[in-house]
Amino acid sequence: MPAVEHKLNVSEEEVPEHIRLIASQQGECTKTKKQTIEQFRSYIMERNECQPHRNDDKYLEKFLRARYWKIENSYRLLCSYYKFREHNKSYYEKVRPLDLRHLGDSDILTVTPYRDQHGHRIIIYRFGLWRPNRVTVDDIFRATIVLQELGSLEPISQIMGGVAIFDLKDLGLEHILHLSPSVAQKMIALLVTSMPIRTSALHIVNQNWVFNAGFKIFKPFLNSAMRERLYIHGSDMSSLHKHIDPEHLPKRYGGLHDDYSYTLWLDMLKEQSTESSVQKDMEQLGFIFH
Repeated sequence: MPAVEHKLNVSEEEVPEHIRLIASQQGECTKTKKQTIEQFRSYIMERNECQPHRNDDKYLEKFLRARYWKIENSYRLLCSYYKFREHNKSYYEKVRPLDLRHLGDSDILTVTPYRDQHGHRIIIYRFGLWRPNRVTVDDIFRATIVLQELGSLEPISQIMGGVAIFDLKDLGLEHILHLSPSVAQKMIALLVTSMPIRTSALHIVNQNWVFNAGFKIFKPFLNSAMRERLYIHGSDMSSLHKHIDPEHLPKRYGGLHDDYSYTLWLDMLKEQSTESSVQKDMEQLGFIFH
C-alpha cells in the first residue's frame, strides 16, 4: 500500500457528511449548538468545581461531543480531566513531546495515520517490546497523553472516538511487575474516564498466561460499559476482523498496512510552524516545543 501521510484533520470542513449525520444522532444540532455550548459554559461557572484553562466554544465543544451533548455528563468529564491533570502534573508541565522519540524507536505504542471503516484512529500498544529499564511507565503515559491530546483536536475523532489494540505478544513477568493498581487506574483514566475523546473499543490480541495475572489488576477499574467494549481475541485475527476491517489494519494483524512509528507523529509536530493552532493548543496545556 502507498505510504500514508501523518496529518491531523483539525478543520470542521474535513468532517465527511456521513460522520456529520452520526454527530446529529449523538445529539449535535447545528441550530442549537451555540446555545448548548453557552449553557455548558454557564453550568461550569455556576458549579465552579473545576477551572478549565480555556472556555471558548471550540474547546468546550470537544467535551460535549465526548459525552453526546449531555451537559451534566460533559461537566463530570471536564472535572475528571482537570483532576487527572492536577494529580499528574509531571505528565504535562514542561514535557517536551519531541524528547519522547525513544518510545517510537522501541515501537511500544503508536497511532495509525489512517482510520478504520467507522472513522476511528487506532492506538496500538505492543507491551511485549517494552523494556522497563529503558522506558519508564511515566514516559508511556506521557506519550499516550500527547497522542490523546492531539486526537482530541480532530472533529472526526471527537465525534467517533478511537479504538485501542493491546498486543500482548511476549508479555512477561518483568512487565507485570510494573503494572500496579495505580498504573492500571491511570491507564483506564486515560482511555476511558478522563480524556475528551471516547475509546469505542479495547481489543486484546496475542495474550498469554501472564495476561490473566495482569488482567486481575485492571478488571476492578473497568465499568460495565467498558467491559462490554472489551474484546479478547487471542491469536485469532479473524475475530479482530469482525470489528476492524483488514483494509484498515497493519499486516501483523492480518491487514494491509505497514507499521508506522510513533516518531512520525513527532516529525509532524516538529514541522508545525510556531504559529500553528496545533502547537499553540499543546503549549497551553504545558507542553514545550522549543
